[in-house]
Amino acid sequence: MPLPLPRRPDVVDVRICVASLLSGLALWALGLHMQQDRPLGHGWALLPLFVMAGLELTRRTAPRFALVAGTFALIADQFTTGNLATVVMFTDLVYAAVVYGTPAAARRIPVTTGLITVAVTVGLLAWFREPEAILVGAVTALVSLTPATTGVLVRNHRDAADTARLRAEQTALLAEVDRAQAVTAERARMARELHDMVANHLSAIAIHSTAALSLDDPGTTRQALTVIRENSVEGLAEMRRLIGILRDSSGDLEPAAAPTLDGLGSLVENARTNGLDVRLDDTRAADDDPLPAPVGLAAYRIVQESLTNALKHATPGRVTVTLTRRPTALCIGVTSPYGDSRGPRAPGSGAGLVGMEERAALLGGTFESGPEPHPALPGAKVWRVEARLPVDPKDQGAPE
Repeated sequence: MPLPLPRRPDVVDVRICVASLLSGLALWALGLHMQQDRPLGHGWALLPLFVMAGLELTRRTAPRFALVAGTFALIADQFTTGNLATVVMFTDLVYAAVVYGTPAAARRIPVTTGLITVAVTVGLLAWFREPEAILVGAVTALVSLTPATTGVLVRNHRDAADTARLRAEQTALLAEVDRAQAVTAERARMARELHDMVANHLSAIAIHSTAALSLDDPGTTRQALTVIRENSVEGLAEMRRLIGILRDSSGDLEPAAAPTLDGLGSLVENARTNGLDVRLDDTRAADDDPLPAPVGLAAYRIVQESLTNALKHATPGRVTVTLTRRPTALCIGVTSPYGDSRGPRAPGSGAGLVGMEERAALLGGTFESGPEPHPALPGAKVWRVEARLPVDPKDQGAPE
C-alpha cells in the first residue's frame, strides 16, 4: 500500500519561512548575536536558523513534528552565538502547534511549557542562587509559555466562531425547512378551498349538461340549462373571491367572508335545486355558545363536500345531514344512498375525502367515511360521513 503524499505547505507558511530566513541572514551578516563565549563559532548559528526556517513550512501540515524538531534546533542554537530569528521562529512553532494541532496537544502544550518555565526558574535559582535566574525564567516563559497561551486563546475563539457559524447554518436550514413546510401547508389549504368552493358547482354543471344532452325533452333541457347557469354564476363568484384572497397582500390568511353554519340553509336549498333530496336535521339549541370560526368553516365545508359527493355518486334517495352540539365537540353526520347509479355521473378524484379528513385533523378532530348497511332497508347500503370537531380552542390542533 503506497504511503500518502505529504500535504503541500500553505502559502502563508511559505511567506513566513522566507521572511524569517531573510531576517535571520541579515542579522547574521550584521554580526548581531544573542550569546557570547559559546563552544561553536559564528558560522554554526546558520544551521539552527535554516532548520527552523524549514520547519516553518510544516507549521500547519505537521505541527507536532515541527515543535519537537524545533525544540532540538533551539537547544542546538544555545551552543552557538545564537540568532534572534531562530528564537522568534520557535515561538511561532509553539503557537502553531496549539492552534493547528490536535485538541489533546492544545491542552497539553500550555501545561508543559508552564511546568518547564517553573522548573527552569526554580532550578537556576537553586543552582546559582542569583536573582538573575528569575530573568532567565521570564525569558523562558516569553519563548514557550506566552505563545502557547496565545495559541489557546486564538484556538478557543476560532472554535467558538466555528460553532456559531454551524449554529447559524443549522438555523438557516431549519428556517428553510419551516418556510417549505409553510408553503406546502398554504398550498394544501388553498387547494382545499378551491376544491370545496368550486367542485360543487362544476359537478352540478357536469351532471345537468350530461342530462340535457342525453334527453330529447325541451322542458328538461331548459330546466338543466337554468341550473347550469345558476351554478356557473355562483362558481364564478366563488372563484373571484378565492382569487381576491390570493392577491391580498394584507397578510390575512383566512377568507374575509368565510362561510359559516348559518349558511347551511342556502347550501341545502342549492343542493335541492341541483336535484338532491336533502333533509337537514340541526339539533343545536338557539342558546348554545357560538362556534369558533375555524370550526364553523370546517363544518360548512364538510357538509358542502358531502353533498357534492352525493350529487356525483349517490343513487336516488334521501340525503340526510345531521348536526349535533356536544359539550366539547360538534358532531356532523351525512348519509346518502349507496350503490350503482344509472343516471349521469361526474368523475371524482378522491380529493374531497382527503380534504375533509385534513380539515378535521387540523382542528384535532376525527373523521370517518364509508359504506354501511341501511338502517331501515334490508340489503341496502348508505354512505356515511361522520366528523367530530372540538369546540374548545385548547383541544384544537392536538388530535385526541
